[in-house]
Amino acid sequence: MQLVKPAGQRDAARKYDIITALGAYALARNKHDQRLVLRLITLMTARYNWARNELAVGQREIARLWAVDERTVKREMAKLRGLGWLVVKRQGARGRVTEYGLGLDRMLAMTETEWPNVGPDFDLRMSGKPEGSPVVPLPVKGNIPPPDVSDGTEWALAQAILFSEAPDVYGSWLRNLVRVDRAGGRLTLSAPSRFHGNYVQTHLSRKVLAACQSVDADVTEIVIVA
Repeated sequence: MQLVKPAGQRDAARKYDIITALGAYALARNKHDQRLVLRLITLMTARYNWARNELAVGQREIARLWAVDERTVKREMAKLRGLGWLVVKRQGARGRVTEYGLGLDRMLAMTETEWPNVGPDFDLRMSGKPEGSPVVPLPVKGNIPPPDVSDGTEWALAQAILFSEAPDVYGSWLRNLVRVDRAGGRLTLSAPSRFHGNYVQTHLSRKVLAACQSVDADVTEIVIVA
């Protein structure tokens, strides 16, 4: 299983996916587990540095954030370390607080059973499984013309491949994606609406990436914006 992790400036939606997975896990459990996860989520959203995988905050500040005493903070932080959800990166010393990182592999592995409760698209996205749900072509008036490949970009050439594989899917979901940027291996495409972009990202992103890589092996990531 390939677990989803936030990395630097990559898609911020992945952060919300992790928090959603934690919330779904908590809601399926008892009130004590729910309170522990709520405290972690609050700590993550308030103080966690996603880019550096770093949580550096003192017990007194955590106690104020959680509205508890420091003894409770010590107990709850110990539980989170025991679960493997918090990992000590640097032990605290005089004048310096302990620095933690998130144990994302452990966190997501433990919440995996609850992903289907969020929805099949969420489960598919988080698990990294091959796209198995059917793609529904939208009604398209008239014949679908083949893409124009005259500009020779990787996206134009990839569109030709996608058109040859499934003209109806191409006509419904892919021909209106516009190339807007290329930075290293990341190709950014613009969709006509947020719904359109989310649908392609969920159901077709691997097909799009494979087509792009077949014409340009340096493409490593597809980002769809609206």
